[in-house]
This record gives sequence, C-alpha cells and structure tokens, in this order.
Amino acid sequence: MSRSCDGLCIGGAARYGLLAVTIETIVSHMTTPPTSAKPYTIDEMISAKAIAARVESLAREISEHFADTEKLVVVGLLRGSFIFIADLVRELDLPVEVDFLEVSSYGNSTESSREVRILKDLRGEIEGRDLLVVEDIVDTGRTLSHVLDILGTRHPKRVEVCALLDKPSRREVEVKARWIGFEIPDRFVVGYGIDYAQRNRNLPHIGAVRFL
Repeated sequence: MSRSCDGLCIGGAARYGLLAVTIETIVSHMTTPPTSAKPYTIDEMISAKAIAARVESLAREISEHFADTEKLVVVGLLRGSFIFIADLVRELDLPVEVDFLEVSSYGNSTESSREVRILKDLRGEIEGRDLLVVEDIVDTGRTLSHVLDILGTRHPKRVEVCALLDKPSRREVEVKARWIGFEIPDRFVVGYGIDYAQRNRNLPHIGAVRFL
C-alpha cells in the first residue's frame, strides 16, 4: 500500500501533540469488559516455522521495494509487534533505523474498544524520510488509519505498511497494508508478541484463544 504524504494531513493536528490524542466514538460503551479470569486454552493457528519462513519472504520484498532508500525508518507499533519487528529488521538488506509508537485499542479485552490512544511518541524526525510502519494485526483499521494520518502530518517522503496478521472481515475503516504476513479469520489470537491481558506474548507460535 502506498500513501501520498501530501494527502495525509488532518486539520489542526499538532506535530508533537501525539501523546494527547484520543479518539472517542459513539460505540465505545459496547467495549467487552476484561475477562482474563475466565479459563481458556490456546489452539495453534500458525506455527513458529511458518512465521519464520514468511518473515524472510516479507523482508526480501521490502528490501527490493526500498532498494533506493538512503535509510529506512522502521516504526513499530508497540507492544504487539515487538517480536515481529525484531525478526523482520534482522532480515532486511537495507540501512535501517528503528523507532516506536505505543498504541492501545484493546486494553484487557478481546474486542477492539474503537478508542485509539497513542501512549508513546516517536523519538526521531521523519520529515523527508522513508517509513515502514510495522503492525501486529490490522483489525477494524481504526488504529492503523489514525496512526497513518498523524504520521502524514510530519511529511515523510513515503510510507508503507507491513502487518503480520490481517482480519479483513473486521474492517470498519478503509485501510490496507502493502505487505501482509497471514490473513486470518475473526478469532482472538495471541503469541509471537501478541497478548491477552498481558499474557502469552512469549509463545513462539500464533494461537487462537478458546474459552472453556
């Protein structure tokens, strides 16, 4: 997916006001309450071996796409993407710089709250630079769309997105990543950095949560 940076600006967005940004929607009262006390099991969905192979393939495609870059700024959306971004950048045949945004839309729930909070801003400047935004899951699309809009106000040269997982059946906002690791059904997943109420990030595979 390629987005023109000139067209991503939003009215009144403050360049360094990211920490204070909150999106409220009329459906926020529908948020599923925390259910981490419920017993559950995890059904393996994508093996560690399949993930590793796909990361290598994605890195080759990204390296080819950005072959002419002076330096690629890889922006990881914390915290779910931290293992994915670590594995991905080690496979990139490019000069890279890594930075992070911390974004929250799930909290302790299995459903997106549709309220996007950006908790940690980038440390570096991105104006006139090539950006690769790395996301763990594209779900409703609200989080990614909001992040791309705000990054666009800082006028990077070009912005592309790589997501480990995509749930197209959940989409509420029109947004698409150029590179997708795996398309998955509407299941709540954990592992490989992705958590459920801060649990299960350390699983080497990706699994679906199934309540007992």
